[in-house]
Amino acid sequence: MGKKEWYLEYEIHINRPGLLGDISSLLGMLSINIVTINGVDDSRRGMLLLCDNNEQIERLESILRTMDNITVTKLRQPKLRDRLAVRHGRYIQRDADDKKTFRFVRDELGLLVDFMAELFKQEGHKLIGIRGMPRVGKTESVVAASVCANKRWLFVSSTLIKQTVRSQLIEDEYNESNIFIIDAIVSTRRANERHWQLIRELMRLPTTKVVEHPDIFVRHTEYTLDDFDYIIELRNEHDEEITYDLINDQSLFSEDGFGNFDF
Repeated sequence: MGKKEWYLEYEIHINRPGLLGDISSLLGMLSINIVTINGVDDSRRGMLLLCDNNEQIERLESILRTMDNITVTKLRQPKLRDRLAVRHGRYIQRDADDKKTFRFVRDELGLLVDFMAELFKQEGHKLIGIRGMPRVGKTESVVAASVCANKRWLFVSSTLIKQTVRSQLIEDEYNESNIFIIDAIVSTRRANERHWQLIRELMRLPTTKVVEHPDIFVRHTEYTLDDFDYIIELRNEHDEEITYDLINDQSLFSEDGFGNFDF
C-alpha cells in the first residue's frame, strides 16, 4: 500500500517556545513526514502529512489530544480548501448556508486564481458562476486561472479589451479542455438567438463554463442557480454589496462596441 496524505490543523492556546519542535519530533517518532506547514488564520497551524497507514494517524491523534497547549481542529484526508490554506496561509471563506458559494476580496486575488486553477484542472462538466462589481477583477482572474491550469480560454461573450459576442465556434474550439467564458450581461443586452443557441450547445459539453453575473444568466435562461457547481463572489471589501443597478445604464455599452462594465 502506498503512502497517504493527511491534513492536520490545530489551534494554539499558548504559543510557547519549542511547541512546533515538539510536534515535529512526535511526527518523526511516528514515522510521519511533513510535506508542507504554514500558519492558517491567526492562531492556527496547518500541516500536510504523509504516512504509511491509518494506525500512525490514530496514534498521533491520541497523543495530540493530551496536549494542553493545542486543540486539534482537523485531522482528515486533505480537501482542496485545506491544500490552499496551507499554500496561502489563509482559508477560503465559504458561505455558511450555501456550501457551494465561496467569497474573496480583491487582495486575495492570488488565492482566488489558485482556487479556480485547481477547479479548471478537473475534467468533465463544471458550471462556475462569478459575481462582482465593475473593475473588481473577475475576467482577469478567470484568464489568469486558465493560464495557471494550462488551459485555453475562449470568450463566448465579454467586454474585456473589446466587446465579444460569439454566435459560432470553429471546429478546433470545441475542445473539452477549453474554458468557455460567458458574460451574462453582454449576452443579455447584445446577443441574438444564434448566440443563445451556441451557449445551450456549450452547456451540454463535458467541459468547464464560467458565467460572469450568474444571477442575470438565470433570470434570462431556463437554467437556475442550482445548476451551478460553484458560485464565486469577488468584492473590493468584505462588506461591499454586489448589485446590478448599473446594468440599466446605457453608457455601459458604448456605440463603438467597447463596453465599460468590466474593464
